[in-house]
This record gives sequence, structure tokens and C-alpha cells, in this order.
Amino acid sequence: MSITSQELVKISDEIVATYDKFGGINRIDGTNLPTLQNVVEILDDVMQILFPGYFGKRMPARSNISFFVQSSIDSLFLRCTDEFCRACEFAKKKFKVSKYCKDCSESSSLEFIKKIPEIRSQLKLDIKAGFEGDPAAKSTEEVILCYPIVYAIATHRIAHEIYKMDIPLIPRMMTEWAHRRTGIDIHPGAEIGSHFFIDHGTGVVIGETTQIGNYVKVYQGVTLGALSIKKKPDGTVVKGGKRHPTIEDRVTIYSGATILGGETIIGHDSVIGANTWITSSVPPKTLVTFQEQQKYRSLS
Repeated sequence: MSITSQELVKISDEIVATYDKFGGINRIDGTNLPTLQNVVEILDDVMQILFPGYFGKRMPARSNISFFVQSSIDSLFLRCTDEFCRACEFAKKKFKVSKYCKDCSESSSLEFIKKIPEIRSQLKLDIKAGFEGDPAAKSTEEVILCYPIVYAIATHRIAHEIYKMDIPLIPRMMTEWAHRRTGIDIHPGAEIGSHFFIDHGTGVVIGETTQIGNYVKVYQGVTLGALSIKKKPDGTVVKGGKRHPTIEDRVTIYSGATILGGETIIGHDSVIGANTWITSSVPPKTLVTFQEQQKYRSLS
């Protein structure tokens, strides 16, 4: 079968017609949206600052570490300013907000970079929790290089700082990229305390309004999600509000457990067994198992 150029032109015209009808062009007639490639490059810049020699292609020596960090921060500042500006221009046009400008993007970039030492301190505690929480881990270096939680939680802690600055799009792009790489889905809005560890990791979902305390350990396949979505009388979905559970300090949640609802609180020092389904609060120091979901057993 021979294909004529006229047929290809006809197909091209049909595709272009769908742009006019359905949209979906990256602001071709206006300000461009952030691109995934550029956002991933921001992540790459931050990762090599957080973990020099572990992430990225550059292998700094102690003698040139200051130059390495300074050059990385210079690159990061320029990338962040450009992508933050694109994201904010989108919000300005889409949601009719007027506070965004290039100066704001530069200020936000600087504010974010100032958070990197704090993020490093948080991640050191997460890595410590991973090493101490898994008997198979032989060293913290192994945890950094091999465990998917390190990339996932590092990305979350980066994205969470940007999320708190009300920069649109970029935090979700970051965490969804980490989701693709690790199978761990953490919304950038989730609040996660220190010494956080997910063992294995695949299939974990943590929703936007989840609050997690300190020394919490989670296994694969756990969902910290919302109950059924509320709708307005006109059928549109109700946005906002506390929709996801609160997990207090020193809680362990085993594989396949599902914990739902914004009013659900898992009390401190509790253990949630595998494959449990929880939609109401659990008292502190409680063991919940699949066989005993209706009968809690005290751990005191």
C-alpha cells in the first residue's frame, strides 16, 4: 500500500483541528508551562547537592567541595527562577491571581535554596531510620544507593518546601516523577516528621492532607487515603479540607494496610497489621490485625 503526501497532510490537519477543539497545547500562544525535563534537572541539581557523589555524574573531592556546591547552587538558582516564573505565570492567567512576577520567582528560588541545609538534616535522620529499621541494611551508604525511599522522601521534602511557597505545578511534577521511578506516591502537601522510613516501598500512597509524626515506619502497599469524594449539589467535586489520616509518633504500618479519612487518627506507638482496613481512629498503643479489627488489643 502506498501512502501519498496528500493523505499525510490530511491527517496532520485533523490533528491540528483537535488542538483548536480540545486544547492541550503547552501555551503555544503565550507563556510556556514548566517542562518535565527542566523540573527533573532541578531535582538532579538538588540531589547532587544533598548527596555529593551519590547522585549525578559529578564526583567532587574534599578539596573542591566548595566550588562544587557553589556552581551547583548557581545552576539551581537559574533553573528554579525560570521554572517558578513559568509556573506562576500559568497561575496568574489560569486562576486570575496577580501577585506573581519575576522578582517573586527569584525570591522564591532563594528562599528554597536556603532550605537545603535543613532538608539535608532531615534526610540524615530518615536514612538513619532506614539503616536501623532494616536488618538487611549493612551500611547507610547502602541505604542511600539502593533504597527507593531515599529518592522518594528526598523528592518529597524538596517538593514540600516549594509547595508551601504556593508555587503551582512544579511540586506535583517532582513527586510524580519520583512516583514513576520508585513506585512510591507521596503528595507534596503531606506533612512528614523525622526518622521516616518506608521498607520496600512499592505501591505506597500518601495523600495530600496526611500528617505523619516522628519515627513512623511503613511497609509496601500501604494507602493513607481519603474516603469517598464529596460533591456539591451541582455535581462538582469539593476541593480542600482535611481528607487524609493523621499518623502519630512511633507507629508501624504493615504491608497492604489501608487507612482512610481526614478524621482518622492512628494513636502513637500503635501497630497496624497487614491488609487491615481502617476508617476510624485507633487509640494509642494499640495493635490492630486483620483478624481483630473489631477488637483492639492494648500494647501497654
